[in-house]
Amino acid sequence: MSEVNTEEWAAVADLDDFKDTDRKLIDLGGEKQIGLFKVEGGYYAIDSWCSHQKMSLMEGPVTGHEIMCPLHGARFDLKTGQHLSFPAVKPVGSYQVKVGGDQILLKP
Repeated sequence: MSEVNTEEWAAVADLDDFKDTDRKLIDLGGEKQIGLFKVEGGYYAIDSWCSHQKMSLMEGPVTGHEIMCPLHGARFDLKTGQHLSFPAVKPVGSYQVKVGGDQILLKP
């Protein structure tokens, strides 16, 4: 995978990556990690760290289009990154996702 240009779409996963899972961690280097999720046939990307206490959201349960932080139970909208419950009071970043052929593309 090549370095990500923030002005362009980047291929970050293959559709086959989601055969046995509904999520994939995308490591963009440094502290930038994005969670890519497949929900109801669509793909969504948010920052992988909870805005409350920087706990990874990657192991959190997904219900509909919401993910819950496994540490304190804060919930976030996978479509928008918006926080939906305390203790989180700030959203997490969300990113545009599209499918091109058999690849999943992200616009960081």
